[in-house]
Order: sequence, then C-alpha cells, then structure tokens
Amino acid sequence: MKRLSMLFLLTAVAGLVVGCGSDLSFEPGSYTGGAPGIHGEDVVVSVTVDRSSIKEIEIVENHETPGVSDVAFERIPQAVIDGQTLNVDTVSGATYSSNAIIGAIEEALAAAGGDIAALRAGGDDENADAVTAATEVLNADVVIIGAGGAGLSAAVAANEAGASVIVLEKMPQVGGNTIISGSAFNAVDPGRQEPLGIEDSVDRHYEQTLAGGDYEGDPTLVRTLVENAYPTLEWLEAHGMEFDDHVFTVLGGLWPRAHHPVMPLGTGYIKTYMDYIEEHSDEITVLTETRAREIYLEGGRASVVNASGPDGTVVAQGHKAVIVATGGFGASIELRERYNTHWPSLAEIGTTNHPGATGDGLAMAEAVGADLVGLEYIQLLPMGDPVTGSLSGNIEQAVENRIFVNKDGNRFVDEGARRDVMTRALFDQEDSFMWIVLDSHNYPTMDTTNNFNETIQELVDQGRALMADSLEELAVQMDVDPDNLVAAVAAFNEAVETGGPDEFGRTLFQYRIDTPPYFAGGRKPTVHHTMGGIRINERAQVLDTDGTVIPGLYAAGETTGGIHGTNRLGGNALVDVNVFGRIAGTNAAAEQPTAE
Repeated sequence: MKRLSMLFLLTAVAGLVVGCGSDLSFEPGSYTGGAPGIHGEDVVVSVTVDRSSIKEIEIVENHETPGVSDVAFERIPQAVIDGQTLNVDTVSGATYSSNAIIGAIEEALAAAGGDIAALRAGGDDENADAVTAATEVLNADVVIIGAGGAGLSAAVAANEAGASVIVLEKMPQVGGNTIISGSAFNAVDPGRQEPLGIEDSVDRHYEQTLAGGDYEGDPTLVRTLVENAYPTLEWLEAHGMEFDDHVFTVLGGLWPRAHHPVMPLGTGYIKTYMDYIEEHSDEITVLTETRAREIYLEGGRASVVNASGPDGTVVAQGHKAVIVATGGFGASIELRERYNTHWPSLAEIGTTNHPGATGDGLAMAEAVGADLVGLEYIQLLPMGDPVTGSLSGNIEQAVENRIFVNKDGNRFVDEGARRDVMTRALFDQEDSFMWIVLDSHNYPTMDTTNNFNETIQELVDQGRALMADSLEELAVQMDVDPDNLVAAVAAFNEAVETGGPDEFGRTLFQYRIDTPPYFAGGRKPTVHHTMGGIRINERAQVLDTDGTVIPGLYAAGETTGGIHGTNRLGGNALVDVNVFGRIAGTNAAAEQPTAE
C-alpha cells in the first residue's frame, strides 16, 4: 500500500495554502469542540493553539462509520493546520463526517477566541503549491476498475490464481456500497440453519430468486449465484471473516438464510480483503482518487484503462484482462431519471448509496461494445431515513418480529413481501411515511445494537427512535390513533399464534409484540439498488449485443445486469458481489497474456 500512501501525500502537498497567517489571534492553550456526525453523535476534537497559529488537532471521540470516514479524519485536520483556515474541502463520500470535523474544530477555535469569520474566509488557493501533472504507465496481469466489494474480491481471487493486479478507485477510500451496506449474506447453510429448525435448499433459493425477479433473471446466472453462495461464504471465512451463528430473514429476503457478519455494516468484507491485499502489496496495487475514463481494446482484447489521478494521468495495462466493478447508478439522479419506467419520478428521492455510485462502468463498457440489460429495473426500499435516505437508524432486527403502520396507526402491507411490493404500498400512504413498531424481544437491553452498530439507547436519545411502556403511550409519541395501533398489534399477535396467513397474506412470524418497552422508528422510500447493467455470462465475461464474449473483459457486482430480474431479494447483493467478483478474478487470471 506504499503507492496509496504516496497519493495521499501528493494530495496534501497540492493543497498547501498560506491562509490567514499573522492575522490570526488566539488565547494559547488546548480547547475542545464537538459537532454531530452522520449518526447524530458528536465528533469531538481537541485543538491546540498558540497566540497566532493552530498547532495541533486531535480527534478525541467519534462514532462515524469505520472505513468511510477514515480519510476525512486524516485529511481535514491537516488541511486546517496547513492552511491555518476553516475554508477546507470536504472529503467526497464522507461529507457528513467532514462537516462534523470542521464544525468541531470551529467550536474549539471559537472557544480559543479565534475570529471565525476570518478563519472561514482564509485559504486563498492562488497561493497553493502546484504538483506537475504527469502520465504514469502501470503494468499488471489484471486491471480492476472499482474498489468496492466486487472489485476487491476480484483482486484477491485473481492474485490467489497467480495474477498481479492494479485496482483503480475514483473515491478517496475503498469500500463502495459494500462498506455501508446492511451486510446480510444469503446462503443455504445446514450447519447454522438446521439447529434453528430452518429447512432450506439451494433449489429453494434458486426458485425464490427467479420468482422474486418475475423470472426476468438469467436462469444460468441465478443458478451460478445460489450454488456458489455457501462456498464463497466459506472462502471469506478462510480469509478470516467472521459471521455469527444467527441466521435470519432480511427485509425482502423471503426466507431465513441471511448471515450476519460480526463486524458492523459491511466493514468485515472490506477489512478481510484489505488485510489480504496489504499482505500482498508487492503484487496488488490499489490507487484511490484515480478515476477510470476509458477502456481500450488492443487487437480486439480489453487490456488498457485510461484514468485520471490526483497527480496526472494513469494508463493501466492489464496484460491478461480488465474487470469492471464500478457498482450501480443509484446515486445518479440523471441516470435514474433516464432509465426509470416503473416508479414515479425519483429526482427527489434519497438513496442508501454512497456518492460514487454513478454508473461509470456502464458507459465505459458500452463504448467497447458491451450489451446493457435491465436498466429500467431500479429497486427502492421502504426503509430510508426520513432526512438522509440512508439505512442508518433503522430499528428493525428481523422480518418476523415487527410491523409497519401508517400515520393513522394502521398496517397496510405484508411486511414479509418483496421489496417492490412493500415500497409501492408505502407510496400509497400519507406522505409516503411509515412507522416500524416492535418490542423488547428485539431490544432486550438498551445497549442492543441494530444492523448499523447503533444502540437503541443512542437512537432514542437522538430522537430517531421512540420508546414507551405501553402501546397507547407510544401512539401518542408517534401522533397516531392509539386505538388503531392497539388493534393492529392485537391482530398481528393473533396471527403469530395461528401462524398466519393474516389479512395481508403475511406468513413470516416469530414473536408476539407484547413485551414492553415498545419502540417505533420512522421510515420513507429510498433508492437502493439498480438491477440492470452490463450483460455477463456465468464466467463473468462481458457479452456484446450479439451475445458474443468481448475478449479480456469481465464485470462483477452491481454494475452487471441480468441476475436479479425486476427485483432483487434482500440478502442477495453481497452474494452477487462476492460470488461474481471471485469468479471474475479467477477467470481473468487464467486469460492468456498479451505481449508487453
């Protein structure tokens, strides 16, 4: 990872500014400041100043997402010190964390008697040192575009198969959507399922995946997905990733086969891959802030990627193959609006995606003849944060143990249905808003965490969840009709006893909602996944519009289409990312090299 460190250093050098200099005035000492980050809790900093300058900034406490915010913690304090200014850039992909760090530093400097207006106005970039742009030519067996779950799994698999690898990532950090995902991984796993009384089979997973996508998915790709799910989970475990023994039904997953990593969010996947990559840094190079622009064919074979990096142009030569793993386009309003034919306008809808999910790989692949399929199939979830659209703050733990109610306090859908079914029903409710309602079966202590490593106590303290000792009291806090809420829970509890189906056709049940304290959390629709993309075969090779393989070109993950059909089952994304990333890497490494 020496190359990665050098890029960070060059970026820092390029950003040096003169700033306010002698105009600054402080009361010498160390001061503490705080500002809320992405999860609502303060990022706390300690700032040390002398009479005329900012000397040191230390991050004292934070609850930000590991991996996503790391670059912001590294860069922003240094930029403030280098420029002696608060007028510094936020880090793309970590905007909330960046603003929290800047806000915390500002509060500390205000306590030190600093002129905040002058500090905000500093940082004249006309005085910035320049880094001369240059073209750097890099060579490896395999070039991978994108350092999310698919790209990194491909990098590890390709290296295990004997290939040297270059990974190009446009964002300042690795991880993509994987690192901020809910992390559920569907796999038929008798060793974990049978002790819990769960019957399952690969054929059932296959049929549910096909049917869940209205049979629009390619059966060969679906069969490849489900048959390789558990072997890929074992592969991850062999590389040190840990999953707990609890198998559950994730939202829209239709069956209890989802595995939950021990580490929060999708950080476990990325850490597992990066640990391997760092151990093999002489064979795998990861370049961040390096955006791929074009793929070139040499002699009809994909082998060269042209990219722009922080210090100039990077030409990466893949002598065996190029793998596209750039993710979907859920964060691109332009592409969502261009391809959407099944939903109301998505221009004002939030997204769970990281800001780099803008579909870059689609245009690059199409330019060299790749076929694109299913772009109109865009998945929404009914689980977005009402303010940000993210999945953080979601109080649900498992499909079987919660209900959804609208602003009248009434249920309106089978909460175990497909994701598109639930979201369409939510759009029909007032303000497209709902409450998740559950009880202490899900949160036996106030330190119990959700899937995003947030404790229920934190969510209640932040006002992102409500808590009460009775349903009537909870209804008052929710501003819904208490009689309706009590009746909705009573009907649900009766269905738990009978096993259903209930009036909405729901069949997934476990616990009654009858044990205080009771909890509620608000949710709205959010853009989550794009099912369409680059057409591939079961070897992850990219196909052209005639169905012919484009030599040397592979793709994996959300940038591909044809696997999930019209609707992806919950818990199948991380399977897709890791299964086809692994397949792409292994097969790319087996290609015959072009002449160097």
